Formats: sequence, C-alpha cells, structure tokens
Amino acid sequence: MAATGPIAQNIEQKQQVKKNSASIRLWHWLNAIVITGSLLTVLLHSTLLAPWQNGQIIQAQLKEAGANVTDDQARHAAHELADRDWTVHTWIGYVLVGLVVFRLLLEFFQVADQKFLRGLKRLYQQYKNTKQNRAQVRHDFWVKTLYSMFYLMIIIQAITGLCLAFEDDVPALKAIHAIREIHSFNMYLIIGFIVLHLGGVFLAERRDKQGIVSDMINGGRE
Repeated sequence: MAATGPIAQNIEQKQQVKKNSASIRLWHWLNAIVITGSLLTVLLHSTLLAPWQNGQIIQAQLKEAGANVTDDQARHAAHELADRDWTVHTWIGYVLVGLVVFRLLLEFFQVADQKFLRGLKRLYQQYKNTKQNRAQVRHDFWVKTLYSMFYLMIIIQAITGLCLAFEDDVPALKAIHAIREIHSFNMYLIIGFIVLHLGGVFLAERRDKQGIVSDMINGGRE
C-alpha cells in the first residue's frame, strides 16, 4: 500500500498541468483588450471625431448660438478633439509594445511543452512524418502557422507604431513615408486575423473541440 502513495501523487500532479499557463492567459486577454481599444480609437477618429466633418458641425452650431467663427477656427477645434483621441491611441500603443516584449520574454521562461516555437516545430515534424490522421495534423499545423503570422503582425504593428510616435523627434523616421503605410495596411491584416480567429473558435466550439474559450480562462487540462 505504501508504494501507491508516490504513484497517486504523480498522477495528481499530471492532472494539475494546465494546457495554457496563467501567463499566456493573462497575455491573451490583455492583448485582446488592448487591440480592441486601439481599433476603437481608429474607428472613432475616422467617424465620429473626423475633423473634416466636425469642423462644419462646430461652425454651424456656434453660428446658431450667435458666435462668429471662421473656417480655420472650427477646423482647429475639430482637430483638437481628434488629436485627443490619437493621444489615447498612442498610449494604448505603448501598452501593446509592453505586451509584445512580455510575450517574447515569456517564450524563454515557459515550460518546454508550452513554448510556442517548440509546439510549431513538433507539429511540423508530425505533419511530415504522420501517415494516419494526417488531416487533423495538417489542420493543427496550419492553425499554429497562422498564429505565428499573427505574432509577426503584432511585432510589426508595435515597431511601426513606435516609429510614428517618435517621428517628430527623429527626422529620419519622418522621412520614411512607408512606415505609416505599413502600419495602416498591417492593421487591416490584424482585423482579418481577428475575424478568422473568432470564426474558427466558433466553428470549433460547435464541432469537436468544445471548451476552447473556457480553457483560455481556466487553463484547461493537458
């Protein structure tokens, strides 16, 4: 009977291993909040806070109130509102940079089986060597590859965002017009990934992989 103690303890420890570590789950949900906030500021800047529209509204409202406002003054007031939104966008960007650094550092300190690159390499080897259930292995490999592309997009967005935030202080950055274009285009790629990600999770939950969302909340079981 004494021999069953360590065995039972080992089994219990194995059962307590989480599929997603607490650090990964924290990063995932913080990243989701930050990206959502960033996209909302962009949406506000191009719709409700658009200077070219609000300038006319401000001028019309002030004229009705009896104030004499020029076009330049109205546009300046509208730009001030938009700039405040852009300031919030910039600070959210700084948080995103912090999360990118946190995720890169986390890759070095994760348990070996939970390292992203290790998992991608393992799936690639399975994809090359596995003859049975090849469709499932191929699916898992390409899902993992898509996530690696997302990580790359987040890194690009963080770097280009930093360049834009400091372009007034570094003339060399201001001269590179491609930075703003890359930042804007990459934003649409991130939106595309989010749509694919949400759609994939929804379909998986309805089919054979129930519990994906709850696993990202409570960690799940290996």
